Amino acid sequence: MSVIIPNEILHATRMSEAELKQEIAVMLFQKEKLTLAQASRLAGMNRLQFQHLLASRQIPVHYDVAELEADIKTLGEMGELGLELAILPQLPT
Repeated sequence: MSVIIPNEILHATRMSEAELKQEIAVMLFQKEKLTLAQASRLAGMNRLQFQHLLASRQIPVHYDVAELEADIKTLGEMGELGLELAILPQLPT
């Protein structure tokens, strides 16, 4: 799905397209409508950059156990964790 924002709206905000995407991503992340990864992607930033943006605005990162487990699984599938995955303790639920 694509969302088209008319140029006059973009000009009224006095923001660039990138800035508007970041604002939308931050708002949706704050409302817990997007995960950190999804919001980062929408903002056109990597996770670390997006986390810095959130920190600069004193917005806490909500990162729950399910997201951690999903990230661990993804990294394992990518071969990024190697043996570390085998020694990771079971997370409390």
